Amino acid sequence: MRVDTHPKGFFSIAESVSEQLLLGGMNVGEHKIRKVCIVGAGNMGHQIALSAALAGFEVKCTDVNEEVLKKAEQFVITYLPERVAKGKLTQAQVDAARANLSFTNDLSEAACDADLVIEAIIERLEIKRKLFAELDSLCLPHTILATNSSYIVSSKIADVTERPEKVCNLHFFNPALVMKLVEVVKGPHTSEETAQTLMNFCVSLGKTPVLLKQEIYGFLVNRMLAAIKNESIYLLDMGIAGHEEIDTAVTLALGHPMGPFRLMDLTGIDLTYIVGLERFQETGDPIYRPSPTIAEKFVKKEWGRKTGKGFYDYPNG
Repeated sequence: MRVDTHPKGFFSIAESVSEQLLLGGMNVGEHKIRKVCIVGAGNMGHQIALSAALAGFEVKCTDVNEEVLKKAEQFVITYLPERVAKGKLTQAQVDAARANLSFTNDLSEAACDADLVIEAIIERLEIKRKLFAELDSLCLPHTILATNSSYIVSSKIADVTERPEKVCNLHFFNPALVMKLVEVVKGPHTSEETAQTLMNFCVSLGKTPVLLKQEIYGFLVNRMLAAIKNESIYLLDMGIAGHEEIDTAVTLALGHPMGPFRLMDLTGIDLTYIVGLERFQETGDPIYRPSPTIAEKFVKKEWGRKTGKGFYDYPNG
């Protein structure tokens, strides 16, 4: 795969799709990526896991919550036959993916022989640091430890491990099975080899990776979306327009597939609240303080699709 570097920007774009098949694995120094562990079986985690399984990797998806694991398994059971019925996948592809993918609540079992671990748990720094320290003790020396965090940069996590050069942000977008873009964010501790290996891994999943050569809060896409989201919340709080009107304006005038309020319902209003609060506490800048509307919905657990109600109602969850 050839990657051209933009001389003045933060990122590089993979322009060509690798022809490498996964039968021989993917190089990680002297090792190959054959086995992938996904920590966190929520919406992002189980979709990343299934994407990797469909691409031919042996994948173990783990979560401490048995109910979340059951929902993840049920998603796979329901989703794959639907794709066959629509002609998007063959039965042979489905059978292979099912054979490649397993679920467990045992972190040690899932991570001990993995070549790549992707963390997709709650956006809380202290919890991620505790997990990465545990993963560092469980995993093989060559294993890459990646975080799917959309805001927390890996330099805030890498120091709890003995392998900082193998720690990196690998940010998929929701829904991970559909969205093509993946942000690979190279921290000052991350080796060039690790970053390139993750770029190649994304291509093998059929994704288009974008490399950020420096860490920056919110990465690329979320920084741009945040500007629209924050202004939209301000307009709502001020009573200028309702959330439906704002969503309609953004979709019809700007051409976005969904407006900012439907997007928050999809990604989780709890995430909007937690990320904003942590950023406010870190910087003291009031621009990041969660708005009254977001704080109220967080307290009421009106978090969007995951709870059945957000800015919109979702009777079926």
